[in-house]
Amino acid sequence: MSALPRDPAPGAAGPLLDVEGLTVEFAAPSGWVRAVDGVSFTIARGEKFALVGESGSGKTVSALSLLRLAGDARVTGRVSLGGRELAGLSEREMRGVRGREIAMIFQEPMTALNPLYPVGDQIAETLMLHEGASRAAARARAIELLDLTGIPEPQRRVDSYPHELSGGQRQRAMIAMALACSPQLLVADEPTTALDVTIQRQIVELLDELQRRIGMSVLLITHDLPLVRRFADRVGVMRRGRLLEVAPTAELFDAPKDPYTRQLIDSRPKRSIEPLPADAPELMRGTGVGCRFWFKSGWFGRKPFDAVRDVDVSIRRGETVGIVGESGSGKTTLGMTLMRLSSGTPSGELTFDGERLDGCGLAALRPMRRRMQVVFQDPYNALSPRMTIEQIVGEGLALHRPQLDARARRDAIVAMLDEVGLDGAVLSRYPHEFSGGQRQRIAIARAAILQPELLLLDEPTSALDVSVQQQVLELLVGLQRKYGLSYLFITHDLAVIRAMAHRVLVMKDGRVVEAGETLALFDAPQEAYTRTLLAAASH
Repeated sequence: MSALPRDPAPGAAGPLLDVEGLTVEFAAPSGWVRAVDGVSFTIARGEKFALVGESGSGKTVSALSLLRLAGDARVTGRVSLGGRELAGLSEREMRGVRGREIAMIFQEPMTALNPLYPVGDQIAETLMLHEGASRAAARARAIELLDLTGIPEPQRRVDSYPHELSGGQRQRAMIAMALACSPQLLVADEPTTALDVTIQRQIVELLDELQRRIGMSVLLITHDLPLVRRFADRVGVMRRGRLLEVAPTAELFDAPKDPYTRQLIDSRPKRSIEPLPADAPELMRGTGVGCRFWFKSGWFGRKPFDAVRDVDVSIRRGETVGIVGESGSGKTTLGMTLMRLSSGTPSGELTFDGERLDGCGLAALRPMRRRMQVVFQDPYNALSPRMTIEQIVGEGLALHRPQLDARARRDAIVAMLDEVGLDGAVLSRYPHEFSGGQRQRIAIARAAILQPELLLLDEPTSALDVSVQQQVLELLVGLQRKYGLSYLFITHDLAVIRAMAHRVLVMKDGRVVEAGETLALFDAPQEAYTRTLLAAASH
Protein backbone atom coordinates (compact mmCIF):
# COMPACT_ATOMS: atom_id res chain seq x y z
CA MET A 1 0.00 0.00 0.00
CA SER A 2 1.30 3.44 -0.77
CA ALA A 3 2.11 5.80 2.06
CA LEU A 4 0.07 8.90 2.70
CA PRO A 5 1.62 12.12 1.42
CA ARG A 6 3.63 13.94 4.02
CA ASP A 7 1.85 16.68 5.87
CA PRO A 8 3.72 19.98 5.61
CA ALA A 9 4.70 21.25 9.04
CA PRO A 10 4.22 24.91 9.91
CA GLY A 11 7.02 27.13 11.08
CA ALA A 12 10.54 27.68 9.80
CA ALA A 13 11.51 26.93 6.21
CA GLY A 14 12.66 23.34 6.17
CA PRO A 15 11.56 20.99 8.95
CA LEU A 16 13.83 19.88 11.75
CA LEU A 17 12.87 16.23 11.27
CA ASP A 18 11.81 14.81 7.91
CA VAL A 19 10.67 11.17 7.78
CA GLU A 20 9.72 9.69 4.42
CA GLY A 21 8.55 6.16 3.68
CA LEU A 22 9.75 4.70 6.97
CA THR A 23 9.25 0.94 6.96
CA VAL A 24 10.31 -1.37 9.79
CA GLU A 25 10.21 -5.17 9.58
CA PHE A 26 11.08 -7.87 12.10
CA ALA A 27 12.10 -11.45 11.38
CA ALA A 28 9.59 -14.13 12.38
CA PRO A 29 9.39 -17.90 11.76
CA SER A 30 6.84 -17.21 9.02
CA GLY A 31 8.95 -14.49 7.37
CA TRP A 32 9.35 -10.74 7.78
CA VAL A 33 6.59 -9.00 9.74
CA ARG A 34 6.00 -5.34 8.91
CA ALA A 35 5.56 -3.26 12.09
CA VAL A 36 5.76 0.14 10.38
CA ASP A 37 4.48 0.56 6.85
CA GLY A 38 5.64 3.54 4.79
CA VAL A 39 5.22 6.25 7.44
CA SER A 40 6.00 9.85 6.43
CA PHE A 41 5.78 13.00 8.55
CA THR A 42 7.69 16.15 9.42
CA ILE A 43 8.33 18.05 12.65
CA ALA A 44 9.09 21.76 12.51
CA ARG A 45 11.63 23.51 14.70
CA GLY A 46 10.03 24.26 18.06
CA GLU A 47 6.95 22.17 17.26
CA LYS A 48 5.19 19.66 19.53
CA PHE A 49 4.08 16.72 17.39
CA ALA A 50 2.20 13.71 18.77
CA LEU A 51 1.91 10.17 17.42
CA VAL A 52 -1.16 8.45 18.84
CA GLY A 53 -2.66 5.01 18.46
CA GLU A 54 -3.28 1.80 20.33
CA SER A 55 -0.61 -0.63 21.50
CA GLY A 56 0.94 -2.38 18.54
CA SER A 57 0.19 0.48 16.14
CA GLY A 58 3.89 1.12 15.54
CA LYS A 59 4.32 4.40 17.44
CA THR A 60 7.27 3.42 19.61
CA VAL A 61 8.95 1.33 16.91
CA SER A 62 8.83 4.36 14.60
CA ALA A 63 10.50 6.54 17.23
CA LEU A 64 13.16 3.96 18.08
CA SER A 65 13.94 3.59 14.38
CA LEU A 66 14.76 7.30 14.17
CA LEU A 67 17.60 6.62 16.61
CA ARG A 68 18.46 3.23 15.08
CA LEU A 69 17.47 1.51 18.32
CA ALA A 70 14.92 -0.93 16.90
CA GLY A 71 17.15 -3.95 17.48
CA ASP A 72 17.52 -6.43 14.62
CA ALA A 73 14.77 -4.84 12.57
CA ARG A 74 15.12 -4.21 8.85
CA VAL A 75 14.57 -0.47 8.38
CA THR A 76 14.09 1.33 5.07
CA GLY A 77 13.05 4.85 4.20
CA ARG A 78 14.60 8.27 4.67
CA VAL A 79 15.15 10.11 7.96
CA SER A 80 16.85 13.50 8.07
CA LEU A 81 17.52 15.80 11.01
CA GLY A 82 18.10 19.43 10.11
CA GLY A 83 18.80 18.38 6.53
CA ARG A 84 21.33 15.73 7.55
CA GLU A 85 20.53 12.17 6.46
CA LEU A 86 20.73 9.74 9.38
CA ALA A 87 20.42 6.47 7.48
CA GLY A 88 23.97 6.57 6.14
CA LEU A 89 25.68 7.44 9.42
CA SER A 90 28.00 4.93 11.06
CA GLU A 91 27.17 3.56 14.50
CA ARG A 92 29.86 5.80 15.99
CA GLU A 93 28.30 8.85 14.34
CA MET A 94 24.84 7.79 15.55
CA ARG A 95 26.13 7.64 19.11
CA GLY A 96 26.92 11.32 18.71
CA VAL A 97 23.36 12.00 17.55
CA ARG A 98 21.72 10.09 20.41
CA GLY A 99 21.49 12.24 23.49
CA ARG A 100 23.15 15.22 21.88
CA GLU A 101 20.81 16.00 18.98
CA ILE A 102 17.91 13.64 19.66
CA ALA A 103 17.14 12.61 23.25
CA MET A 104 14.50 10.21 24.53
CA ILE A 105 12.55 9.80 27.75
CA PHE A 106 10.78 6.52 28.41
CA GLN A 107 7.47 5.42 29.89
CA GLU A 108 8.92 3.65 32.93
CA PRO A 109 12.00 5.42 34.33
CA MET A 110 12.56 2.71 36.93
CA THR A 111 13.59 0.34 34.16
CA ALA A 112 15.33 3.00 32.05
CA LEU A 113 17.52 4.31 34.90
CA ASN A 114 20.42 2.21 36.15
CA PRO A 115 19.54 1.09 39.70
CA LEU A 116 23.21 0.81 40.69
CA TYR A 117 24.17 4.46 40.17
CA PRO A 118 22.90 7.75 41.64
CA VAL A 119 20.78 9.76 39.21
CA GLY A 120 23.34 12.58 39.30
CA ASP A 121 26.08 10.25 38.05
CA GLN A 122 23.83 9.09 35.21
CA ILE A 123 23.15 12.68 34.13
CA ALA A 124 26.83 13.58 34.46
CA GLU A 125 27.84 10.59 32.32
CA THR A 126 25.86 12.04 29.40
CA LEU A 127 27.66 15.38 29.75
CA MET A 128 31.09 13.79 30.02
CA LEU A 129 30.44 11.55 27.01
CA HIS A 130 28.95 14.12 24.63
CA GLU A 131 30.34 17.42 25.91
CA GLY A 132 33.72 16.34 27.29
CA ALA A 133 32.86 17.99 30.62
CA SER A 134 35.00 17.30 33.69
CA ARG A 135 33.46 15.26 36.49
CA ALA A 136 33.12 18.35 38.72
CA ALA A 137 31.54 20.45 35.96
CA ALA A 138 29.20 17.62 34.98
CA ARG A 139 28.06 17.20 38.59
CA ALA A 140 27.39 20.93 38.91
CA ARG A 141 25.40 20.86 35.68
CA ALA A 142 23.46 17.80 36.88
CA ILE A 143 22.40 19.74 39.98
CA GLU A 144 21.29 22.64 37.77
CA LEU A 145 19.26 20.28 35.58
CA LEU A 146 17.58 18.62 38.56
CA ASP A 147 16.68 22.08 39.84
CA LEU A 148 15.43 23.08 36.38
CA THR A 149 13.12 20.07 36.25
CA GLY A 150 11.66 20.85 39.66
CA ILE A 151 13.22 18.22 41.92
CA PRO A 152 13.41 19.59 45.49
CA GLU A 153 16.78 19.77 47.23
CA PRO A 154 18.78 19.02 44.05
CA GLN A 155 22.10 19.23 45.94
CA ARG A 156 20.97 16.24 48.00
CA ARG A 157 18.93 14.40 45.40
CA VAL A 158 21.87 14.36 42.97
CA ASP A 159 23.26 11.51 45.09
CA SER A 160 19.95 9.60 45.33
CA TYR A 161 19.47 6.24 43.67
CA PRO A 162 16.39 5.73 41.45
CA HIS A 163 14.57 3.65 44.06
CA GLU A 164 14.89 6.51 46.55
CA LEU A 165 12.82 8.83 44.33
CA SER A 166 9.08 8.88 43.78
CA GLY A 167 7.63 8.03 40.37
CA GLY A 168 7.26 11.69 39.43
CA GLN A 169 10.78 12.50 40.63
CA ARG A 170 12.23 9.61 38.61
CA GLN A 171 10.49 10.92 35.50
CA ARG A 172 11.90 14.39 36.20
CA ALA A 173 15.37 12.89 36.54
CA MET A 174 14.89 11.19 33.16
CA ILE A 175 13.90 14.52 31.64
CA ALA A 176 16.96 16.17 33.22
CA MET A 177 19.18 13.50 31.65
CA ALA A 178 17.52 13.94 28.26
CA LEU A 179 18.00 17.73 28.38
CA ALA A 180 21.63 17.54 29.50
CA CYS A 181 23.05 18.27 26.04
CA SER A 182 20.28 20.64 24.89
CA PRO A 183 18.95 18.36 22.14
CA GLN A 184 17.14 19.69 19.10
CA LEU A 185 14.46 16.99 19.36
CA LEU A 186 13.05 15.32 22.47
CA VAL A 187 11.22 12.03 21.98
CA ALA A 188 8.83 11.41 24.89
CA ASP A 189 7.48 7.84 24.88
CA GLU A 190 4.36 7.61 27.09
CA PRO A 191 5.98 9.93 29.68
CA THR A 192 2.92 10.14 31.98
CA THR A 193 1.12 6.80 31.64
CA ALA A 194 2.24 5.35 34.99
CA LEU A 195 1.75 8.58 36.96
CA ASP A 196 -1.08 9.97 39.08
CA VAL A 197 -3.21 12.75 37.60
CA THR A 198 -1.57 15.53 39.63
CA ILE A 199 1.93 14.28 38.73
CA GLN A 200 0.86 13.89 35.09
CA ARG A 201 -0.18 17.51 35.05
CA GLN A 202 3.11 18.61 36.60
CA ILE A 203 5.16 16.62 34.06
CA VAL A 204 3.16 17.96 31.10
CA GLU A 205 3.47 21.54 32.35
CA LEU A 206 7.20 20.98 32.87
CA LEU A 207 7.70 19.67 29.32
CA ASP A 208 5.67 22.57 27.95
CA GLU A 209 7.73 25.12 29.87
CA LEU A 210 11.05 23.53 28.96
CA GLN A 211 10.07 23.26 25.31
CA ARG A 212 9.29 26.98 25.18
CA ARG A 213 12.40 27.93 27.13
CA ILE A 214 14.85 25.79 25.17
CA GLY A 215 13.07 25.98 21.81
CA MET A 216 13.43 22.27 21.11
CA SER A 217 10.97 20.17 19.16
CA VAL A 218 9.05 17.39 20.88
CA LEU A 219 7.80 14.08 19.48
CA LEU A 220 5.20 12.80 21.96
CA ILE A 221 4.18 9.15 21.74
CA THR A 222 1.04 8.32 23.67
CA HIS A 223 -2.46 6.86 23.67
CA ASP A 224 -3.64 9.54 26.12
CA LEU A 225 -5.87 11.74 23.96
CA PRO A 226 -6.62 14.41 26.61
CA LEU A 227 -2.85 14.85 27.04
CA VAL A 228 -2.44 15.24 23.28
CA ARG A 229 -5.24 17.76 23.07
CA ARG A 230 -3.69 20.11 25.61
CA PHE A 231 -0.04 19.64 24.63
CA ALA A 232 0.51 18.99 20.92
CA ASP A 233 0.50 21.41 17.98
CA ARG A 234 -0.18 18.64 15.47
CA VAL A 235 -1.17 14.98 15.70
CA GLY A 236 -0.50 11.89 13.61
CA VAL A 237 -2.79 8.87 14.12
CA MET A 238 -1.27 5.40 13.62
CA ARG A 239 -2.94 2.02 13.25
CA ARG A 240 -1.38 -1.32 12.34
CA GLY A 241 1.87 0.33 11.31
CA ARG A 242 0.36 2.95 9.02
CA LEU A 243 -0.11 6.67 9.49
CA LEU A 244 -3.80 7.24 8.82
CA GLU A 245 -4.15 10.96 9.40
CA VAL A 246 -2.08 14.04 10.26
CA ALA A 247 -3.66 17.36 11.19
CA PRO A 248 -3.40 20.33 13.57
CA THR A 249 -4.65 19.24 16.97
CA ALA A 250 -7.83 21.31 17.16
CA GLU A 251 -8.79 20.35 13.61
CA LEU A 252 -8.22 16.65 14.23
CA PHE A 253 -10.33 16.57 17.39
CA ASP A 254 -13.11 18.72 15.96
CA ALA A 255 -13.32 17.12 12.49
CA PRO A 256 -11.39 13.84 12.21
CA LYS A 257 -11.24 12.53 8.66
CA ASP A 258 -10.52 8.86 9.33
CA PRO A 259 -13.17 6.65 11.00
CA TYR A 260 -10.51 5.11 13.26
CA THR A 261 -9.59 8.58 14.58
CA ARG A 262 -13.24 9.18 15.40
CA GLN A 263 -13.37 5.79 17.14
CA LEU A 264 -10.39 6.74 19.34
CA ILE A 265 -11.88 10.12 20.23
CA ASP A 266 -15.22 8.51 21.09
CA SER A 267 -13.61 5.86 23.31
CA ARG A 268 -13.57 7.94 26.47
CA PRO A 269 -15.42 6.23 29.35
CA LYS A 270 -19.19 6.71 29.19
CA ARG A 271 -21.46 6.46 32.22
CA SER A 272 -23.84 3.55 31.63
CA ILE A 273 -24.31 2.04 35.10
CA GLU A 274 -27.79 1.33 36.40
CA PRO A 275 -29.09 3.56 39.22
CA LEU A 276 -28.92 1.82 42.56
CA PRO A 277 -32.33 0.96 44.09
CA ALA A 278 -33.00 2.91 47.27
CA ASP A 279 -33.68 -0.32 49.15
CA ALA A 280 -30.55 -2.16 47.99
CA PRO A 281 -29.30 -4.13 51.02
CA GLU A 282 -25.86 -3.65 52.50
CA LEU A 283 -23.28 -6.28 51.54
CA MET A 284 -20.13 -5.12 53.35
CA ARG A 285 -19.37 -2.61 56.08
CA GLY A 286 -16.08 -1.52 57.56
CA THR A 287 -15.94 0.65 60.68
CA GLY A 288 -12.72 2.29 61.86
CA VAL A 289 -10.72 0.20 59.37
CA GLY A 290 -6.96 0.54 59.62
CA CYS A 291 -3.84 -1.28 58.49
CA ARG A 292 -0.43 -1.00 60.13
CA PHE A 293 2.94 -2.12 58.79
CA TRP A 294 6.16 -2.43 60.77
CA PHE A 295 9.54 -1.40 59.40
CA LYS A 296 13.01 -1.98 60.76
CA SER A 297 14.42 0.99 62.69
CA GLY A 298 18.02 0.88 63.82
CA TRP A 299 19.70 -2.39 64.69
CA PHE A 300 16.95 -4.00 66.73
CA GLY A 301 13.97 -1.65 66.73
CA ARG A 302 10.78 -1.56 64.67
CA LYS A 303 8.81 1.47 63.58
CA PRO A 304 5.05 1.43 62.80
CA PHE A 305 3.53 2.92 59.67
CA ASP A 306 -0.25 3.30 59.39
CA ALA A 307 -1.05 2.92 55.69
CA VAL A 308 -4.81 3.14 56.38
CA ARG A 309 -6.33 4.95 59.35
CA ASP A 310 -9.86 4.99 60.73
CA VAL A 311 -11.83 4.48 57.51
CA ASP A 312 -15.58 3.88 57.47
CA VAL A 313 -16.95 2.30 54.30
CA SER A 314 -20.09 0.48 53.20
CA ILE A 315 -20.97 -1.30 49.96
CA ARG A 316 -24.50 -2.26 48.96
CA ARG A 317 -25.49 -5.10 46.66
CA GLY A 318 -25.16 -4.08 43.01
CA GLU A 319 -23.22 -0.94 43.94
CA THR A 320 -19.86 0.27 42.62
CA VAL A 321 -17.84 2.19 45.18
CA GLY A 322 -14.82 3.98 43.73
CA ILE A 323 -11.64 4.72 45.66
CA VAL A 324 -9.42 7.45 44.21
CA GLY A 325 -6.24 9.17 45.28
CA GLU A 326 -2.58 9.46 44.39
CA SER A 327 -0.03 6.67 44.70
CA GLY A 328 0.70 6.03 48.36
CA SER A 329 -2.69 7.33 49.50
CA GLY A 330 -3.70 3.89 50.78
CA LYS A 331 -6.24 2.94 48.08
CA THR A 332 -4.99 -0.58 47.39
CA THR A 333 -4.13 -1.23 51.04
CA LEU A 334 -7.69 -0.33 52.03
CA GLY A 335 -9.11 -2.65 49.37
CA MET A 336 -6.88 -5.55 50.37
CA THR A 337 -7.66 -4.96 54.06
CA LEU A 338 -11.39 -5.11 53.35
CA MET A 339 -10.83 -8.39 51.51
CA ARG A 340 -8.69 -9.71 54.38
CA LEU A 341 -5.72 -10.08 52.00
CA SER A 342 -3.35 -7.43 53.35
CA SER A 343 0.02 -8.46 54.79
CA GLY A 344 -0.25 -5.68 57.37
CA THR A 345 -1.93 -5.73 60.77
CA PRO A 346 -5.64 -4.87 60.33
CA SER A 347 -7.83 -3.04 62.81
CA GLY A 348 -11.48 -2.03 63.04
CA GLU A 349 -14.70 -3.96 62.52
CA LEU A 350 -15.53 -5.65 59.23
CA THR A 351 -18.75 -7.46 58.30
CA PHE A 352 -19.77 -9.21 55.08
CA ASP A 353 -23.42 -10.06 54.55
CA GLY A 354 -23.94 -9.72 58.31
CA GLU A 355 -21.00 -11.97 59.30
CA ARG A 356 -17.99 -10.60 61.16
CA LEU A 357 -14.72 -11.03 59.26
CA ASP A 358 -12.33 -9.26 61.62
CA GLY A 359 -10.77 -11.77 63.94
CA CYS A 360 -11.61 -14.75 61.69
CA GLY A 361 -8.88 -17.28 61.12
CA LEU A 362 -7.88 -18.65 57.73
CA ALA A 363 -10.11 -21.71 58.05
CA ALA A 364 -13.18 -19.59 58.76
CA LEU A 365 -12.34 -17.23 55.89
CA ARG A 366 -11.87 -19.94 53.28
CA PRO A 367 -15.60 -20.40 52.49
CA MET A 368 -15.93 -16.61 52.13
CA ARG A 369 -13.21 -16.40 49.48
CA ARG A 370 -15.54 -17.61 46.76
CA ARG A 371 -17.85 -14.69 47.49
CA MET A 372 -15.07 -12.04 47.34
CA GLN A 373 -12.70 -12.01 44.37
CA VAL A 374 -9.96 -9.70 43.05
CA VAL A 375 -8.99 -8.48 39.56
CA PHE A 376 -5.52 -6.95 39.50
CA GLN A 377 -3.98 -4.10 37.51
CA ASP A 378 -1.55 -6.13 35.41
CA PRO A 379 -3.00 -9.44 34.20
CA TYR A 380 0.31 -10.41 32.64
CA ASN A 381 1.81 -10.71 36.12
CA ALA A 382 -1.39 -11.97 37.75
CA LEU A 383 -1.88 -14.91 35.36
CA SER A 384 0.53 -17.84 35.61
CA PRO A 385 2.55 -18.13 32.38
CA ARG A 386 2.82 -21.91 32.88
CA MET A 387 -0.92 -22.56 33.00
CA THR A 388 -3.35 -22.80 30.09
CA ILE A 389 -6.44 -20.61 29.99
CA GLU A 390 -8.55 -23.61 30.94
CA GLN A 391 -6.39 -24.22 34.03
CA ILE A 392 -6.36 -20.53 35.00
CA VAL A 393 -10.09 -19.93 34.72
CA GLY A 394 -10.97 -23.31 36.23
CA GLU A 395 -8.56 -23.16 39.17
CA GLY A 396 -11.11 -21.60 41.51
CA LEU A 397 -13.76 -24.12 40.52
CA ALA A 398 -11.48 -27.01 41.43
CA LEU A 399 -10.98 -25.49 44.88
CA HIS A 400 -14.43 -24.15 45.72
CA ARG A 401 -16.69 -26.49 43.73
CA PRO A 402 -14.92 -29.86 43.87
CA GLN A 403 -18.18 -31.71 43.25
CA LEU A 404 -18.02 -30.77 39.55
CA ASP A 405 -16.55 -33.43 37.24
CA ALA A 406 -14.12 -32.55 34.44
CA ARG A 407 -16.87 -32.22 31.82
CA ALA A 408 -19.04 -29.93 33.93
CA ARG A 409 -16.01 -27.83 34.89
CA ARG A 410 -15.00 -27.39 31.24
CA ASP A 411 -18.57 -26.46 30.25
CA ALA A 412 -18.60 -23.79 32.98
CA ILE A 413 -15.25 -22.43 31.79
CA VAL A 414 -16.38 -22.22 28.16
CA ALA A 415 -19.62 -20.50 29.22
CA MET A 416 -17.70 -17.95 31.31
CA LEU A 417 -15.22 -17.23 28.50
CA ASP A 418 -18.18 -16.60 26.23
CA GLU A 419 -19.57 -14.16 28.84
CA VAL A 420 -16.37 -12.09 28.68
CA GLY A 421 -16.17 -12.17 24.88
CA LEU A 422 -13.65 -14.97 24.31
CA ASP A 423 -14.06 -18.12 22.26
CA GLY A 424 -13.89 -21.53 23.89
CA ALA A 425 -11.18 -22.45 21.38
CA VAL A 426 -8.63 -20.56 23.50
CA LEU A 427 -8.69 -23.16 26.32
CA SER A 428 -5.31 -24.68 25.45
CA ARG A 429 -3.50 -21.39 24.89
CA TYR A 430 -1.27 -19.48 27.34
CA PRO A 431 -1.47 -15.86 28.62
CA HIS A 432 1.45 -14.59 26.50
CA GLU A 433 -0.53 -15.41 23.35
CA PHE A 434 -3.13 -12.73 24.09
CA SER A 435 -3.30 -8.95 23.97
CA GLY A 436 -3.51 -6.86 27.16
CA GLY A 437 -7.26 -6.42 26.82
CA GLN A 438 -7.80 -10.15 26.24
CA ARG A 439 -5.67 -11.01 29.28
CA GLN A 440 -7.78 -8.71 31.41
CA ARG A 441 -10.91 -10.47 30.15
CA ILE A 442 -9.34 -13.78 31.19
CA ALA A 443 -8.60 -12.34 34.65
CA ILE A 444 -12.21 -11.18 34.97
CA ALA A 445 -13.43 -14.62 33.86
CA ARG A 446 -11.24 -16.29 36.49
CA ALA A 447 -12.83 -14.14 39.21
CA ALA A 448 -16.41 -14.13 37.91
CA ILE A 449 -16.70 -17.89 37.29
CA LEU A 450 -17.14 -18.43 41.04
CA GLN A 451 -20.19 -16.15 40.97
CA PRO A 452 -18.86 -13.84 43.67
CA GLU A 453 -20.93 -11.12 45.27
CA LEU A 454 -18.07 -8.61 45.58
CA LEU A 455 -15.22 -7.90 43.14
CA LEU A 456 -12.21 -5.78 44.07
CA LEU A 457 -11.00 -4.12 40.85
CA ASP A 458 -7.52 -2.72 41.43
CA GLU A 459 -6.63 -0.38 38.53
CA PRO A 460 -8.11 -2.90 36.03
CA THR A 461 -7.89 -0.60 33.00
CA SER A 462 -4.88 1.67 33.67
CA ALA A 463 -2.55 -0.33 31.39
CA LEU A 464 -5.06 -0.52 28.51
CA ASP A 465 -5.58 1.61 25.42
CA VAL A 466 -8.64 3.87 25.43
CA SER A 467 -10.75 1.74 23.09
CA VAL A 468 -9.84 -1.49 24.89
CA GLN A 469 -10.46 0.24 28.22
CA GLN A 470 -13.97 1.12 27.13
CA GLN A 471 -14.62 -2.49 26.07
CA VAL A 472 -13.54 -3.80 29.48
CA LEU A 473 -15.68 -1.21 31.29
CA GLU A 474 -18.70 -2.18 29.21
CA LEU A 475 -18.02 -5.83 30.07
CA LEU A 476 -17.94 -5.00 33.80
CA VAL A 477 -21.18 -3.03 33.57
CA GLY A 478 -22.84 -5.92 31.74
CA LEU A 479 -21.72 -8.45 34.35
CA GLN A 480 -22.96 -6.20 37.14
CA ARG A 481 -26.39 -5.88 35.53
CA LYS A 482 -26.70 -9.61 34.93
CA TYR A 483 -25.43 -10.91 38.26
CA GLY A 484 -25.98 -8.01 40.67
CA LEU A 485 -22.26 -7.79 41.45
CA SER A 486 -20.85 -5.20 43.82
CA TYR A 487 -17.56 -3.57 42.81
CA LEU A 488 -14.88 -1.91 44.88
CA PHE A 489 -13.15 0.01 42.08
CA ILE A 490 -9.66 1.39 42.78
CA THR A 491 -8.08 3.77 40.28
CA HIS A 492 -6.42 7.14 39.81
CA ASP A 493 -8.32 7.66 36.52
CA LEU A 494 -11.13 10.00 37.50
CA ALA A 495 -12.84 9.69 34.11
CA VAL A 496 -13.23 5.95 34.74
CA ILE A 497 -14.63 6.53 38.22
CA ARG A 498 -17.10 9.10 36.94
CA ALA A 499 -18.33 6.54 34.41
CA MET A 500 -18.40 3.51 36.71
CA ALA A 501 -19.02 4.43 40.35
CA HIS A 502 -22.24 5.12 42.23
CA ARG A 503 -20.27 6.55 45.17
CA VAL A 504 -16.64 7.54 45.58
CA LEU A 505 -14.13 7.78 48.43
CA VAL A 506 -11.22 10.21 48.06
CA MET A 507 -8.11 9.11 49.96
CA LYS A 508 -5.01 11.00 51.03
CA ASP A 509 -2.29 9.83 53.42
CA GLY A 510 -4.26 6.77 54.49
CA ARG A 511 -7.47 8.61 55.34
CA VAL A 512 -10.74 9.28 53.50
CA VAL A 513 -10.85 13.07 53.09
CA GLU A 514 -14.17 13.18 51.22
CA ALA A 515 -16.91 10.75 50.24
CA GLY A 516 -20.22 11.02 48.47
CA GLU A 517 -22.38 10.25 45.46
CA THR A 518 -20.09 10.36 42.43
CA LEU A 519 -21.66 12.99 40.20
CA ALA A 520 -22.46 15.29 43.13
CA LEU A 521 -18.92 15.04 44.44
CA PHE A 522 -17.37 15.63 41.03
CA ASP A 523 -19.61 18.61 40.34
CA ALA A 524 -19.21 20.25 43.77
CA PRO A 525 -16.17 18.91 45.68
CA GLN A 526 -15.89 20.20 49.22
CA GLU A 527 -12.23 19.47 49.99
CA ALA A 528 -9.26 21.32 48.50
CA TYR A 529 -7.47 18.04 47.76
CA THR A 530 -10.44 16.73 45.77
CA ARG A 531 -10.57 19.97 43.80
CA THR A 532 -6.86 19.59 43.04
CA LEU A 533 -7.35 16.06 41.73
CA LEU A 534 -10.29 17.07 39.55
CA ALA A 535 -8.48 20.14 38.20
CA ALA A 536 -5.45 18.03 37.29
CA ALA A 537 -7.62 15.46 35.49
CA SER A 538 -9.55 18.05 33.47
CA HIS A 539 -6.64 20.37 32.65
